[in-house]
Amino acid sequence: MTFTPQEAAPMSNNPAPHGPTDQNQEHNQEQGREEVGKLLASANVAVLTTVNGEGQLVSRPLALQAAEFDGDLWFFTEDPSPKVADIRANPQVNVAVNTGKGYLSVSGKATVSHDKAKIDELWNAWVEPWFEDKDDPKVALIHVEADSAEYWSNDKPRVAAAFKMAAALVTGKRPDPGKNDVVEL
Repeated sequence: MTFTPQEAAPMSNNPAPHGPTDQNQEHNQEQGREEVGKLLASANVAVLTTVNGEGQLVSRPLALQAAEFDGDLWFFTEDPSPKVADIRANPQVNVAVNTGKGYLSVSGKATVSHDKAKIDELWNAWVEPWFEDKDDPKVALIHVEADSAEYWSNDKPRVAAAFKMAAALVTGKRPDPGKNDVVEL
């Protein structure tokens, strides 16, 4: 009796469409979303990257607006401005965050909004110095709808992480940088 390669393949390579593997992936995605939310909650500033009219990547720091992460990120901006022109021409953006607990890279689509209710909701003392007042017609919001995020997080204190890096240098073994995952949002 002879077998084709497909017949000889182990059954574990062909999981049931809704078997434990899918449940584990769903669980891992939920854990990943929670990790993304934790990293964003501990960040004050993010770096927004847009593509300008010449096709160059342009990055600038912006204050993250305090809102529970539900897949959306919000930033105040002035309209008109070069970043607003970039977004209107090409809405694909990246938002990068560095906290004491890890790093985060979020890709998504951005829009510019003058929604008065959302501006009122997010307005705070840190925004006031940038505008005459919240009724200033130049006040706008950048709304990023996240598609996916990749994070690198480490719950260990920085001293412990530095020690692990030093030990890896001495032993020649690869260091454990902590958790790393890509999450679909």
